[in-house]
Amino acid sequence: MKQKILLSALALACCQWSMAQTMLTLDECRKQAVENNITLRTARNSLRAADEQRKEAFTNYFPQLSATGFAFNANKDMAKMDIATADMFSSVPQEMLATIPQEMLGLIPSNLSMSMLKNGVVGAVSAVQPVFAGGQIVNGNRLAKIGVEAGRLQVERAENEVTRTTEQYFWQVVSLKEKLRTLDAVDEMLNRLEKDVTAAVDAGLTTRNDLLQVQLKKNEIENNRLKAEAGLRTCRQLLAQYIGRNGEDIDVSAEVKPDVEIPVGLKQDHPACLAATPEYQLLQKNVDANALQQKMAVGKQLPTLAVGAGYTYNDLMDKGRDFGMIFATVSVPISGWWGGSHAIRRQKIATENARQQMADNSQLLVIAMDNAWADVETAYRQLQLSRKGIEQAEENLRLNRDYYQAGTTTMGDLLQAQQQYQLTRDQMTDAYIAYQTALTKYRQATGISDQQTTE
Repeated sequence: MKQKILLSALALACCQWSMAQTMLTLDECRKQAVENNITLRTARNSLRAADEQRKEAFTNYFPQLSATGFAFNANKDMAKMDIATADMFSSVPQEMLATIPQEMLGLIPSNLSMSMLKNGVVGAVSAVQPVFAGGQIVNGNRLAKIGVEAGRLQVERAENEVTRTTEQYFWQVVSLKEKLRTLDAVDEMLNRLEKDVTAAVDAGLTTRNDLLQVQLKKNEIENNRLKAEAGLRTCRQLLAQYIGRNGEDIDVSAEVKPDVEIPVGLKQDHPACLAATPEYQLLQKNVDANALQQKMAVGKQLPTLAVGAGYTYNDLMDKGRDFGMIFATVSVPISGWWGGSHAIRRQKIATENARQQMADNSQLLVIAMDNAWADVETAYRQLQLSRKGIEQAEENLRLNRDYYQAGTTTMGDLLQAQQQYQLTRDQMTDAYIAYQTALTKYRQATGISDQQTTE
């Protein structure tokens, strides 16, 4: 009964472990990395910021509205005036003064005081529509649009970089898993060899030294296994973190298949496909941006024309007044040409430098494509050689095993043959990973996708 309970608990634990671990293919890792990686999220945020800047630049086409309000209340009148009544009556004809009774004239003070503007309210609304600004608005909008296009290209470059790094982590996991399989195969051989040598020692057919050599080799294999398992755990953690699944127990689903061929249609005309790469397009956007900045530098030195309309209301003397108006403004930067001409020439030089940089980097991009294709061919040839090496190592191991059983070779030679077999299998694994990595780099260097080639 206890055994059944123990087996049930063990089965449940294994089931929970298998459910907790997530198996991912290469395409799934790529997709999740593109969705979750922090580098790509940052690049997309930069693209959204560039799009907001484009929308901001577009608002410059519309009238600029402004409103102003002002109210005050002073501790005393801001305008005050004293008037002498004698001066006022001096201009009045004597005949009219004679008609006024003397009693009334005696009530008029010798000085009259007048004051105003102790409090008041002023408000105004205006709208100004730019008519001509030296092309700064048009070119500014074009420049902002280029910023958005450059942001998209930067996102594409970031996707390529994230995809490439994801594949590196993925294939590192595959490589370590395959090397662990090789260690299992070698360990199984050594177990059989240890069993045979132990029987031979017991029968007095060989010395105990041969058995000790086998056991030392088994210890070496076990030590290599511990290192490989530790490296595998680290690579899985790095892959999980990079694709946005930090802390999860993930594994990859892929096998090393040395019998592959170079995809049909992979080789491209490198100068012809240059324009499809985001690196080249970014160089072109840099030239376009500098050309527009040169035009904007010229536009800053040209006259600007704007028309507008306004409405004003004021209540300064306890009586409200309002009025509207239309107006036009012309601004001519006269003294600005002193430094503006140098700014134009400076920007012209920057534009020429961008063109030269584009021409030079375009050549380097084509060279990079050539090198990437050379890496594909080299990795493929190395993979083919490693396949032959495994066949030769297997045959060498079989012969040494037969020779040892026949007593014509030593245990050291047999163990060396097994070590050579292990080495060739590891070399084949490394060659396969290098080939897959070279394929990815070439596709990204030439701007082609997996769908444009067939396996």
